[in-house]
Amino acid sequence: MTTIKDEIITGQTALGIEMGSTRIKAVLLGSNHEVIASGSYAWENQLIDGSWTYSLEQVWTGIQASYSELRTTVEAKYDVILTKIGSIGVSAMMHGYLPFSKEDELLVPFRTWRNNTTGEAASQLTKLFNFNIPQRWSIAHFYQAILNQEPHVKRVSFLTTLAGYVHWQLTGEKVLGIGDASGMFPIDEQNHNYDQEKLEKFNHLINVLGYSLKVQDLLPKPLLAGTVAGHLTVDGANKLDISGQLTEGAIMAPPEGDAGTGMTGTNSVKKRTGNISAGTSAFSMVVLDQPLSNVHRDIDIVTTPEGVPVAMVHTNNCTSDVNAWMKMFTEFSQLIGSDLSADQLYAKLFKHSADNGEDDCGGLVNYAYLSGENITDVQEGRPLFVRTPNSHFNLANFIKTQIYSAFAPLKIGMDILTKEEGITTDSLIAQGGLFRTPIVAQQVLADALNTPITVMANAGEGGPWGMAVLAQFVVDKQANESLSDYLDHNVFKNPESSTLKPNTAGVAGYDKFIDRYKAGLVAETAAEKIPDLT
Repeated sequence: MTTIKDEIITGQTALGIEMGSTRIKAVLLGSNHEVIASGSYAWENQLIDGSWTYSLEQVWTGIQASYSELRTTVEAKYDVILTKIGSIGVSAMMHGYLPFSKEDELLVPFRTWRNNTTGEAASQLTKLFNFNIPQRWSIAHFYQAILNQEPHVKRVSFLTTLAGYVHWQLTGEKVLGIGDASGMFPIDEQNHNYDQEKLEKFNHLINVLGYSLKVQDLLPKPLLAGTVAGHLTVDGANKLDISGQLTEGAIMAPPEGDAGTGMTGTNSVKKRTGNISAGTSAFSMVVLDQPLSNVHRDIDIVTTPEGVPVAMVHTNNCTSDVNAWMKMFTEFSQLIGSDLSADQLYAKLFKHSADNGEDDCGGLVNYAYLSGENITDVQEGRPLFVRTPNSHFNLANFIKTQIYSAFAPLKIGMDILTKEEGITTDSLIAQGGLFRTPIVAQQVLADALNTPITVMANAGEGGPWGMAVLAQFVVDKQANESLSDYLDHNVFKNPESSTLKPNTAGVAGYDKFIDRYKAGLVAETAAEKIPDLT
């Protein structure tokens, strides 16, 4: 019988690396898709010269630290040196702007999805294409740089995402998983490539402005899940494993965005399925069985890792404000000599809010906007807590308000999809660290969206695990086997999960909260005038 140690020695393993907004994590899976070892590295984006960014130096510091921790765990737990990996996949937060010159020089600091600075470009392209182009998308960033007459534009030779960049460095291949590519430029569902008609329109538009380039020559090649996307090179192995023990040759999966790994990690790639990821940002993904009837500025059309259209509601803010308040409560806890861990504190406060908080939060309102929010057209981050003189201001309502506000922009966007377009799902699965505390946030989300919400046992770690599964799929895929069939038959045969249905009182209470939330947006907009620290 083959043991885990045997699989490690022979390279029957899959490595998933995901660069999330607050953490880089590496996960190593065995042939049964169970985690053998993992490693992580905490990081935060920085607001530099008015732009949210991460340095590429820190990207590699985090990847190497995560892999090193994983490798050390393997050696300690299984008494074997990790030298060979069967397949590897890289994923990261989607969208943003990483332009390189022909000399492979990064021309401007990485502009992440969090920057609401491309409004003019996004609006013009949406009108030109009759297709929603969000501010986060790579093509919006590129066109805005053209409109701004930024001097670096004429030197651009290659545009990619964060996942595409790391994959390129590990393999030498300028490719991208089709799901991640669909957040760079619109995809044609039929040919699984960038939409040719829209490419021509864009090229004509910039040619008029004096740019003779063809944007398709700058973009990475889209690849479907299960496609071999190159192999780990000697340089790539040394860059990943600074100990020098990892050998080259691992099969590489198409690099994907966190939306694609979220769909994979929750078995939500079939039509009429959907998932929600809640982290620094939040997004819902609903795999469409019919096209939308209208273009909506708050609904993005991206794809699954196999190129099937997905309606995506993306919000720039979700858990950051919750975490900020919890950090302050942790400081108070330490001040009075308590030894509660962060997880214990979350659990106690969340449960208190569920047991004692009012269904409408007692009239309290919170705006969890660490950055601007596209859904509500707020341009700059101003976290704001508001109450009236007659609001019921107590700890339970306050904590409940934080959880309610984390999902508020998502609720507003999802209402467009469900109420205006009539899109329904057979299942909606949630994942993210917010659900590590059982039941509380899951019930709030079910009430907010008025739909049953399922949380799987891997809810806190879906992304990197999902990427490792995509890497394993490249190796295991049978002829004509779809990703959804592979997941059903090999990965999710007996999934651990729990489902909560909406509570009638909770639905009514959340509706009252969201009405107050919308009415108070004028205060949030006015708060943008408060200057930030410099």
